[in-house]
Amino acid sequence: MIIATTPSETAAALATGLRALVGKLKRRLRAQSGGGDLSATQIYTLLRLESDGAATMSQLARAEGMRPQSMAAILSPLQAAGHVCAAPDPRDGRQILWALTDDCRAWLAERRAIRQDWLTRAIEARFTPEEQARLAEAVALLRRLADD
Repeated sequence: MIIATTPSETAAALATGLRALVGKLKRRLRAQSGGGDLSATQIYTLLRLESDGAATMSQLARAEGMRPQSMAAILSPLQAAGHVCAAPDPRDGRQILWALTDDCRAWLAERRAIRQDWLTRAIEARFTPEEQARLAEAVALLRRLADD
């Protein structure tokens, strides 16, 4: 329960509680699907390639706020694991484009399905239909918070 005397204190308390809760939920979801030995930056890189498509090392490095040399250290083990592949850019053969492999796309989809299944079962087991309706309202509010 959040106890505050002013709207600013209430907002600050909500922010603290929400940040902690989101972190805990994120860790639970990650634990359900197993990430193997991938670092958070490696996972974010895979997700970026999945959502944005093939990219050069420089583009990926800029997106992650790092130097291309650091991105090379991220991509090398991903390539060795068969998650990404490199090919010449068809528009500019001097550039190398990095993309997800089909196996990686299937692996990401499987991980999502595992997390979705766990979360669905947890909601069904822990919340009454009325609580599920309230949770749906909370999700709508959180979506508003997350949208720019």
